[in-house]
Amino acid sequence: MAVRQAWIGSNRSSTRSHNLSAIRLMLLHHEVISRVQLAEITGLSTTTVTNLIAEMLAQGIVAEEGTELPSRRRSVGRPRTALRLVPEARSVIGVHFGVGTIRVCISDLRARPLDALFLEHPLDKPAEAVLEDVAGAVQTVVARSGAAQRLLGVGVGASGLVDPDTGINVIAPNLGWHNVPIRDWLARRLNLPVYVDNNVRGMALAEALFGSGQGVDALAFVYARIGVGAGFVVGGKLYRGGGAGAGEIGHTTIISENGEPCRCGNIGCLETLVSEPAIVRRAEVLAGQDPRGALARSLRRTEGTPIERIFTAARTGDPATCALLNDVAYHMGIALANLVNVLNPELIVLGGIFAQGADLMLPTVESTMRQRAFANLGEHVRLQTTRFDQQQVGMIGAAALALNAFFYQQDEGTT
Repeated sequence: MAVRQAWIGSNRSSTRSHNLSAIRLMLLHHEVISRVQLAEITGLSTTTVTNLIAEMLAQGIVAEEGTELPSRRRSVGRPRTALRLVPEARSVIGVHFGVGTIRVCISDLRARPLDALFLEHPLDKPAEAVLEDVAGAVQTVVARSGAAQRLLGVGVGASGLVDPDTGINVIAPNLGWHNVPIRDWLARRLNLPVYVDNNVRGMALAEALFGSGQGVDALAFVYARIGVGAGFVVGGKLYRGGGAGAGEIGHTTIISENGEPCRCGNIGCLETLVSEPAIVRRAEVLAGQDPRGALARSLRRTEGTPIERIFTAARTGDPATCALLNDVAYHMGIALANLVNVLNPELIVLGGIFAQGADLMLPTVESTMRQRAFANLGEHVRLQTTRFDQQQVGMIGAAALALNAFFYQQDEGTT
């Protein structure tokens, strides 16, 4: 495993917060580890490591696990005392804003949800009223968990363009929100520190810290459902771009002429081709052309969501439905090839409908990406679906934002 910059400490006293973060990240990525190993990997002195571990032991964040088995290189001397992270020692709240839905959870230090609530809200409901509902849900989850004394803060994954420095949801086209001060409003209401970022960035961070992206230097997470977005983690850090707009892959132009109009005001955006609403619209047209066909029969059923019914028709082998999804997968493959050419990630993780329908679309997505990427760059990229549950990935991502901000890579002065 390559050593990331975030895992390298400094022996200067002014960088105590950074050193704590480096040690915490190493504890996260190792089930057990010794003080000597921590010093070797982070580059910190054994004295610095010993002092910081003593502090974390006193806080209950770290526990000693008897002795560690000697390595092959170390055959003499006393066995080293093993250390492990205590996940239940602290907790955070994760709030994921979807389109018309909100998921709130409380998680441990490994971003594992301990309790959760699901809320729905009409899209015309004022933002402040929605935030009031969120505050109530947070208070309910905290009260049920009994974890108020261990709570570090709240992470919010919001839709659309988010300024993480101010915590403002600048624009969320699918919600009709403009300049909503999520961080300040919730912080005042809850009396807790709040960190806000784009929801897909949170998912990317969750995959990097707690999922398949551990040890990966450059990761892209692409999520498609009502909209299409991406999050990037490079060198252990979220990459946001100059205006915090990096990742708006759904609004890259795929069809420059005669494309479908997008809610962003442009035409031919990726979102008009591969999002859930776009697939459903195209499926309804196909069903209308063949009312007795498998797709029409499946769409008329009442169980499941429309996209689930479309996937059901495809899994029966219906040619028209399979052709539709193959076209969708082709366009996503084109978009990922472009992403490979620009970012050249080691790993691309898909979430949303492309994870839900991976058996139907992933092969075409992957083959197209590999064929269309420049100079065989696509051959060196791993492509897979998220390891997290589809209903939980958003709130786990939001919890990851809080854990990263208030624990693993906290800013100087953050408590």
